[in-house]
Amino acid sequence: MQKARIKLACIDIDKLNQTCSYIKEISDKTGVPMRGPIPLPTKKLKVTTRKGPCGNGKATWDRFEMRVHKRLIDLGLDERALRLVMRVPIPEGLNIEIEMVDV
Repeated sequence: MQKARIKLACIDIDKLNQTCSYIKEISDKTGVPMRGPIPLPTKKLKVTTRKGPCGNGKATWDRFEMRVHKRLIDLGLDERALRLVMRVPIPEGLNIEIEMVDV
């Protein structure tokens, strides 16, 4: 049996959860079996920079962090359900990958 594997990644967790709920509603309406959303490990990107523009003065540092949240959804292969998933409103900054997988 084939399934559609949907990978979602975003730095804003609210946008990510909202899109997951849209896909879950589509699964409930069409009756297609769904597995997920499965939370994947959050990637933390850290950057440390020095506040002072020159080498003089006190050594103070700024620490910045960006978190990339990820979810995985397995959706049963149904043409109608996949069309509805393709029409889901995608917020800015959300990355979606859809691939067909044999299970």
